Amino acid sequence: MKKFFAAALMVCATGAYADVDMDKYNKSCAVCHATGAANAPKTGDAAAWEPRLAKGMDVLVASVGTGLNAMPPKGMCFDCSDEDYKALIEYMAKPAQ
Repeated sequence: MKKFFAAALMVCATGAYADVDMDKYNKSCAVCHATGAANAPKTGDAAAWEPRLAKGMDVLVASVGTGLNAMPPKGMCFDCSDEDYKALIEYMAKPAQ
């Protein structure tokens, strides 16, 4: 049973990453998250993202919407939907390979 859930999780996660709009990432998120500017958690740094993910996806998406610390409201992605933000967060939190 554990193997089934692990496999299902991997399928779901793989699908989420495939839906990332890299143009949106490159135009907004990458400015800070690619380099860690302004203390932003770096893309691919799973350890930095872990405590943030522990808050829950709804809290993270709300933080993006209102802005948090140095991150401006909407993370400068004014045409992103909540689903876009979720996919972008999951992409950035995925461990670097």
